[in-house]
Amino acid sequence: MKTFRHLMGLAFVLSSVLLTAGLALAASLSKPEGRPILEVSGSISTTNVGDKAQFDIAMLEKMKPAKVATSTAWTEGTPVFEGVLMRDLLAAVGAKGDTVTAVALNDYKIDIPIADFMKYPVVLAFRQDGQLLKVREKGPLWIVYPQDEFTELKNKQTQAKWLWQLKELWVK
Repeated sequence: MKTFRHLMGLAFVLSSVLLTAGLALAASLSKPEGRPILEVSGSISTTNVGDKAQFDIAMLEKMKPAKVATSTAWTEGTPVFEGVLMRDLLAAVGAKGDTVTAVALNDYKIDIPIADFMKYPVVLAFRQDGQLLKVREKGPLWIVYPQDEFTELKNKQTQAKWLWQLKELWVK
């Protein structure tokens, strides 16, 4: 158990270093050609529309893909979610901060520590079981925690961070 904690600590440090390197390398971001489905603002250094970064589905699909198969409190079985790692998205926009305020289409907001994204492979999902997420299916974007892989995430505090119908992220 002590070795596992030591390895998790090293993984956290390594992911923090990689994010910092990614932030330094984040240079340009193309403009969305389709309808933007995500806007990132706040303490970011890479933008494509004024002082914000907007993404359409094609831009997100071009990023390094990530998958997680995990149970949820809102679905049956163990769906497979596909998207991008939140830490990769934040690196792409040169995020500098400690917290992200995630905002849903209905204006529900939740503050999420960026440390969550460094410690765990949290996925910004746009597909579930191979199908693009639609608004009525918690899409177009859903923040998904790998709770089956990391059982410490199976709690009400983490469930509150599973924001679906995501439209906006504010980095602070």
